[in-house]
Amino acid sequence: MLCGQIHVPGTVGAVNGRRVPPGGGVAVLDPAGLYRLEPDAPALDDPVLVVVLDGFVDAGAAARLAVESLRAAGAAQPVARFDVDQLVDYRSRRPPLRFETDHWEHYAAPELDIVALTDTAGTGYLLLSGPEPDTQWERFAAALEELVRTLGVRLVVNVTGIPMAVPHTRPIGVTVHGTRPELTEGHEALFATAEVPGSAVALVEYRLGQAGHAAMGFAVHVPHYLARAEYPQAARVLVDHLAVATGLYLPTETLTSAAERAEREIAEQVAASEEVAQVVAALEQQYDTVISDATGRGGPGGGELPSADELAAEVERFLAGHDDPDGRDDPGTGSPR
Repeated sequence: MLCGQIHVPGTVGAVNGRRVPPGGGVAVLDPAGLYRLEPDAPALDDPVLVVVLDGFVDAGAAARLAVESLRAAGAAQPVARFDVDQLVDYRSRRPPLRFETDHWEHYAAPELDIVALTDTAGTGYLLLSGPEPDTQWERFAAALEELVRTLGVRLVVNVTGIPMAVPHTRPIGVTVHGTRPELTEGHEALFATAEVPGSAVALVEYRLGQAGHAAMGFAVHVPHYLARAEYPQAARVLVDHLAVATGLYLPTETLTSAAERAEREIAEQVAASEEVAQVVAALEQQYDTVISDATGRGGPGGGELPSADELAAEVERFLAGHDDPDGRDDPGTGSPR
């Protein structure tokens, strides 16, 4: 057990093995006990850190598909590894073990790591991906703040997909948030205030902002009737926004091809279901009315796009349906298949 006083650069204070993060918040156990820096990690100049944690919303598997696209572009070099034994509740997300005849052959242990990747122009950046911590959110946030300082990270960006009552036949929207006003310039807010279920990555962004770091996030709007299907169109939008925000040159060819195939499949499935076609038509009318009102007044209009409360309810329904196989065939919440 940790005891006595510890000294960590940038801490406000540390007593009895606990410290107060520089941005404020509760005193936490030494954050350095949550991770290990790899001795042969590459040194990057002012890198960007992309954060994608699974286990929360990620409608349309948008963030997962984006991460797969980034990782497929080149070999990843390990930089830091988190101790998942302290962060993951194995009983709620049981890792798979493979049984062969009379013995256990393989254990797919969960991994929560920071790796170094390179964009198509040769610029290095960092990616943190893996399961969202089930516990110790404050300590995890403090650990990431430590790593941001240690690795000289200039900007932290998180991405995800959220279910929205919007049609797939219209431009894909994105909600942008950040710790500084200049990070979200040029992006119109859909609403002013919303209370949604909390997440570890949202807390990380909040604490990084309190500590004075630049951090932001993109939440792509996925049609709620496609939220449980893979929607590569949304993943491509996330990668495009990520590239613009960071200045990185990120590949999208694989996602573009997948999106074209998905568009054809969705069109066929919608045409085959009168019920789903009616849902899409109603959403198109609603969307067009809102955009028309907004354009006419030069700002967010008075139409009926989802309110903040409706967004929160949609997210909660999505989370509740993760373990509900029957929800997949509901044209109001699942994919039209």
